[in-house]
Amino acid sequence: MSYCPECGHHNRESARFCARCGASLLESDVGGEPTQAFAAYVEEEGDAEADDLASEGAMLVIRIGGGRAGEQFPITADRMAIGRAPNAELFLDDITVSRDHAVLERRDDGLHLSDAGSLNGTYVNRQRIESVRLADGDEVQIGKYRLTYIERGP
Repeated sequence: MSYCPECGHHNRESARFCARCGASLLESDVGGEPTQAFAAYVEEEGDAEADDLASEGAMLVIRIGGGRAGEQFPITADRMAIGRAPNAELFLDDITVSRDHAVLERRDDGLHLSDAGSLNGTYVNRQRIESVRLADGDEVQIGKYRLTYIERGP
């Protein structure tokens, strides 16, 4: 049996991911946690693509999981479902993610992430949550996926 480095759960020796929190149980050759760099984008006058990027507001970016690192999910609706269900606005196709795993909801005081009764739980900054208001730079973990919440002001 092996212990999860994130939550301490006792897992089968052959397990690659923690059954409780979805963290990787594989040892890294480099050591430490990988870091993803985001390049700054300088807007040039008349650049339509830059206008679209600036107006997006908030997004979740996959850092680790499913070979999808760097994939971005703009948060454009007042309510967005996250899960393994094909109709989820933020579709994460992995067995460690529940069909209806979590919900993003825009409220008067900001964007809130709530667990939707998932089996493996929803984590923000490595703490299991029921519901929490997200802040810029928060790390969200859903199953084996680790995402970063990025807020862009007006």
